[in-house]
Amino acid sequence: MAQFTTLTSHAVPFPAENVDTDQIIPARFLKVTDKDGLGDSLFCDWRYLKDGSPNPDFVLNEPASRGARILIAGDNFGSGSSREHAPWALVGWGFRAIVSTGFADIFKSNALKNGLLPVEVSPEVHQALMKTVQRDRSTTITIDLPTQSISGPDGLEASFPIDEFSKHCLLRGIDQLGYLLSFDDQISSYEQKHG
Repeated sequence: MAQFTTLTSHAVPFPAENVDTDQIIPARFLKVTDKDGLGDSLFCDWRYLKDGSPNPDFVLNEPASRGARILIAGDNFGSGSSREHAPWALVGWGFRAIVSTGFADIFKSNALKNGLLPVEVSPEVHQALMKTVQRDRSTTITIDLPTQSISGPDGLEASFPIDEFSKHCLLRGIDQLGYLLSFDDQISSYEQKHG
């Protein structure tokens, strides 16, 4: 998992509310156990036309979205089933953070375990960011995990919550297994003394 400290990027405005995990990555793509290539199927039913060509009206297909690392999503993002494939697909496309006024609990947990930072902000901050990014797609936003802050143009700044364990893991670029393995020396020492 890639380390997350400070991220500055332009963002994709995606104001749809109650986007569930089946819309993020449709069920027909859940047969895989490998993360590779899932980014190509992100928002598949909205992103592609019936003939398989890119939908020119979908925001991810707009030239201004290329290279964006931040998604500004509507409220209650990631509701529905508990599929871990949803954050896999978002990270596979290139996102490292999602800004919203609220996330489904299981999606939020899965995102944090997979290097995707859910940034929860107030409706006022969210609205200001959304309007600014919709007006100027080159606008950059900075997310600083050590200080748990998000900032944008015109002096916009806000803090966001994150649990200490998830913050610890993201700052070091490790998942739960990596965290356990970081105690390998202590575990080996204990086993030698008590084995």
